[in-house]
Amino acid sequence: MAEAAALEGVRQCTSELDKYVYLRHLQQESPALFYKLLINNAQELLPVVYTPTVGQACQEYSKLPIKMHGLVIRPADKGHILAKLRDWAGVERVRVIVVTDGERILGLGDLGFNGMGIAEGKILLYTVMAGVNPAVCMPVCLDVGTNNQELLADPTYKGLRQKRLRGPEYDDLVDEFMSAVRDLGDHTLLQFEDFGNSNAFRLLDKYAPLQCSFNDDIQGTACITLAGLLSALRVTGKPLQDQKILFLGAGEAGTGIGQLISKAIQAESNLTEEEALQRCYYLDSKGLVCRSRTDLQHHKLPFAHDVPFQSNLLDAVRELKPTMLVGVSTQPGAFSKEVCEAMSESNDRPIIFPLSNPTSKAECTYEEAFSWTNGKVVFASGSPFDSLKAPDGKIYFPAQANNAYISFVTSLFDCMLFRFLHSNRSLLR
Repeated sequence: MAEAAALEGVRQCTSELDKYVYLRHLQQESPALFYKLLINNAQELLPVVYTPTVGQACQEYSKLPIKMHGLVIRPADKGHILAKLRDWAGVERVRVIVVTDGERILGLGDLGFNGMGIAEGKILLYTVMAGVNPAVCMPVCLDVGTNNQELLADPTYKGLRQKRLRGPEYDDLVDEFMSAVRDLGDHTLLQFEDFGNSNAFRLLDKYAPLQCSFNDDIQGTACITLAGLLSALRVTGKPLQDQKILFLGAGEAGTGIGQLISKAIQAESNLTEEEALQRCYYLDSKGLVCRSRTDLQHHKLPFAHDVPFQSNLLDAVRELKPTMLVGVSTQPGAFSKEVCEAMSESNDRPIIFPLSNPTSKAECTYEEAFSWTNGKVVFASGSPFDSLKAPDGKIYFPAQANNAYISFVTSLFDCMLFRFLHSNRSLLR
């Protein structure tokens, strides 16, 4: 009865943000009922506590009448971060940490301390989708300031009121935090979430060999997109090595996807690494990433191919004739009618994945992609879209390629690894 009443309470809320607040209050007042409700109604409620509603919740986080569930680490905590982690954990041994510094929250940019909402939302997936005890799951925000002037000028903002920490001071803080995580226990999974491009790649490269960790935006998004592509090929009937993939957006998510796809191509064919990378093309804010450009960041260089420069997406689609179009740009409407029609002209079944989150940042909707390709599209999006009824009376359901599903796989693997290590403790020494 309590669960039914709680679910009815959610449904009576007049907006998605009101539902979010309602569930946050339930989490605080009755944790057992909260998790039971989420687990038994995941399809309905995950879009409320996670994507897409969590985006709006992060934007308004400091204003919301909710109690923070996670742990905040600030520069003033340097020297006693381990003590803060232990105080938060209490007698429980932390098994999973989701950490963000709030610099690149979804497609919304630098939200500073308000990024705590994404850490709190993402950590729920480990419980809801893989049954990990919430008592051993820790959301963390490294509040190192923000370059978002609107937040700094907002009197309700609860974060550190200074420009974002950079350089050695930032690195020292992160290093102490990572060392403290290792000292918490003999095995803790750490998920980097929504760090900016300037830090995401280098932190992953530095700490992955030292700590059981992964970057959700680089690796998680890549995994789920590759899985989506492999599923799409069952429809198109064409092999992976014959694909030509064009990405709108060349940040950490986009290039991470390309790197993993190229590895998958090499594993399934006789192609070299260079040949596999040439199956992936990128369009950034300045145009097509190509060899003639001299302004490319290091993570774009492997994808700078010897092709004519194109200044816009439509021209790039017409020139390259890709089999798959992936949106990781946070540019709503970028996959226009003309772009989708051009994809349809060169492909019997065009693969179109507008992956940007939240829903307001998606490059196109399912209804648009379906209509503009005359129903031929093979579609998956980062945020959920409603089903649609086609003129022939059939109901079509859009797939979702969100790295939430990777949290499920990762946490299951983590549980198995934890059990293995504790039955072979000599490996920990």
